Amino acid sequence: MTRTTEAIYSHGVLKPVEGLNLREQQRVRVIVEPIDDQPLDRDAALARLKAGIANMQFFSNGPMPKREDLHDRP
Repeated sequence: MTRTTEAIYSHGVLKPVEGLNLREQQRVRVIVEPIDDQPLDRDAALARLKAGIANMQFFSNGPMPKREDLHDRP
């Protein structure tokens, strides 16, 4: 019998949200797939993005090119 159900992880123990109809001490195989039930924290995500960009060091140490250097001229 294969069954998919949700569980909550708390203090090192997975607790199914509904009964599993298993005998006591029965061995089972568990595949864990996290469910993202937390609301998206946009401010925290933006802060992580900005911190990641700041750590990338994409800044040039040389002089900035002039406008005429950026365009092809005949």
